[in-house]
Amino acid sequence: MPLFYKKDINPTTSLAIWKIEEAEAFFLDYVPLKSTITHPHKRLQHLAGRYLLQYLYPDFPISSIQIADTRKPYLEDEKYHFSISHSGDYAAAIVSSTERTGIDIELVRPTVAKIAHKFLHPEEINQLLGVDIHTKLGDIVQIQSILLPKLTELTVHWCAKEAIFKWWGLGDVDFSEMMRIDDFILSDEGTLRSRFIKDNLPHPITPQYKIFDGLCLVWLSENWQ
Repeated sequence: MPLFYKKDINPTTSLAIWKIEEAEAFFLDYVPLKSTITHPHKRLQHLAGRYLLQYLYPDFPISSIQIADTRKPYLEDEKYHFSISHSGDYAAAIVSSTERTGIDIELVRPTVAKIAHKFLHPEEINQLLGVDIHTKLGDIVQIQSILLPKLTELTVHWCAKEAIFKWWGLGDVDFSEMMRIDDFILSDEGTLRSRFIKDNLPHPITPQYKIFDGLCLVWLSENWQ
């Protein structure tokens, strides 16, 4: 069984990572395929993510999943709050019967440096680099180059903002301006002291993260204050 990782966050909330090694037929014994996904690997990722929902909660009603205009999957009766992510041969899911959730999993790859200026606020870049980008760096290409040694840190930030976006669930979010991570020091796992800024008001939130070998996981499980 390729269960890669499982964590019970509290009595009503759990998450898991699945390493996909099975053929599609394995998942189809448990998960109905209603999606129009045609790419074989993306279809496997889709199936593995939904398989995890029932792995975590056997009574999870997969057939009742709806898709919002923001592309967020949800249950109309909100019996469970859930979030799914996948990257490469890994799928991850988080399910809670009491709290809003968000999860993201990403392989650590150089491509994240190319988009860092789109999801990081200048203050976050300053913190990662230890310099003031407004005065010491000339352009985006230079920022990308100097961020390359910070790929794991960048991936944690990207995962965190993706997880927050899914947790929020209502779309219309500026990743740079509305989501901020403060005082980040990389470790194998930890809490990210963060803010979700809505209507110019900062709301404290606390995503959690864990680093595996070349793989980053971030999750958020709490209700809107």
